[in-house]
Amino acid sequence: MSAGKVPRGIRNHNPGNIRRTHTIWRGMKPDQSADTAFVVFTEPLWGLRALGRVLRTYYDLYHCRSVTAILHRYAPPTENATDAYIAAVARKLGVAPDAELPRTPETWVRLMQAIVCHENGVGNAYPPALYQSAATLALD
Repeated sequence: MSAGKVPRGIRNHNPGNIRRTHTIWRGMKPDQSADTAFVVFTEPLWGLRALGRVLRTYYDLYHCRSVTAILHRYAPPTENATDAYIAAVARKLGVAPDAELPRTPETWVRLMQAIVCHENGVGNAYPPALYQSAATLALD
């Protein structure tokens, strides 16, 4: 990727494109002026951890246990082509869109990789070990 073509989520170290809210995330840059809509993190680990924490909240608190349920909340049809997003992520995971996903670090790694790929249009944006570290932090 050339510097001018680096996707916004990768530039912001926020590969899940988490919007700015009142939440103070671990690893947020103190100066958020680089992006008015999305959180800017100091490094990719913290952006991936935040993505994992959002997914964990959906799973545990809102009982979103399938790709369909998670992505209807994460990427609502008012902002996204949600059905296409669901199909792409389910295909990458090799599961039916409505199948219940296990709450394991392995599942989180694969789910985060699929979301990052869809959000940024790039596969393998980060090494597997980084996803693993972020998933462990997110689920603990």
